[in-house]
Amino acid sequence: MNRKNILNSVKILNKTNKIGAPPGTVVYHGEKQTDRVKISLIEYNETEFIEKEFHDLSECMDHVNFEMVRWINVDGIHNVEFIEAIGKRFNIHPLTLEDIVNTNQRPKFEDYDNYVVAIMKMLYYNSELLSEQLSVVLMDKMVVSFQESHGGDAFDLIRNRIRTGKGRIRKMGADYLAYALIDAVVDCYFGILEKVGDKIELLEENLIDEPTKETMRHLHEMKREMIFLRKSVWPMRELINNMERSETELIKPSTDIYLRDVHDHTIRVIDTVETYRDLLSGMMDIYLSSVSNKMNEVMKVLTIITTVFVPVTFIAGVYGMNFEDMPELRSKWGYPLTWAAMLTIMISLLIYFRRKKWL
Repeated sequence: MNRKNILNSVKILNKTNKIGAPPGTVVYHGEKQTDRVKISLIEYNETEFIEKEFHDLSECMDHVNFEMVRWINVDGIHNVEFIEAIGKRFNIHPLTLEDIVNTNQRPKFEDYDNYVVAIMKMLYYNSELLSEQLSVVLMDKMVVSFQESHGGDAFDLIRNRIRTGKGRIRKMGADYLAYALIDAVVDCYFGILEKVGDKIELLEENLIDEPTKETMRHLHEMKREMIFLRKSVWPMRELINNMERSETELIKPSTDIYLRDVHDHTIRVIDTVETYRDLLSGMMDIYLSSVSNKMNEVMKVLTIITTVFVPVTFIAGVYGMNFEDMPELRSKWGYPLTWAAMLTIMISLLIYFRRKKWL
């Protein structure tokens, strides 16, 4: 069984285990993992910065300074007991925990009494499109983010800005940090679209030069990637809209202008995705038309050959009959005259086709 079939089996098994369970039952949906869950703690204010890593939640909480802005990043959501412990410690609703560990969750934003949560897809492009679920929980002076794996993320620039104190992030609150994380995810979409655009250009060149079955296979792969990309990006517009319209006091009015900027970026990403989808559909039509034209050219050549040889085949068939009373059989010039007639017919037809521009 290949990797794709294994993943599908895991997803079906997880869904089967969830059937009949009450709402808020935390069941992990995703690829099986065995790595330990890692917690990264970053605390900062305008003058101070602290960064530490833990594998134990209690040890992490012992080092938390509640007077500073806190960013707790959890790498790994496969350990359900660990996620439930975090939810209990920070009073996160079981329905939110259920969405966090469901890697098939559609991107969305939800507003609760003591926190707001944004769930989205963090995308990568390494010869193929890869995704990882990201959940950002904004609380009072704290952000808790949940990542699906340890495979790297889009937050290195954010961490460097916090470490060096560049920009306004150290001067702002936790709501600005949540915005910065979402903005970093959206910025990654632009890098992916750039790589996808380069790949589409190469496909277009191959399509024009010498289309093959391999070209068609790549076109189908690209269309599937664009469908997945569209499914991941389109809900982001609704997510940002809901954040802007939320009446929660956790998101300050000073952050709204930055959310509007992320919304504009999301619209640009969506427009680009739609443009690429139209391009791929057009390229597929071009491929099919090119194959059809090649087939038509072959049929035209075969038709011309058949048309040229039909009359001479008829003549040869007539004189191939074994009747003694055929007068031409005893003619001295019968054979060369027959050849002359056949050649004349063939040349005349070729000249006619040439004048009609069928050749």
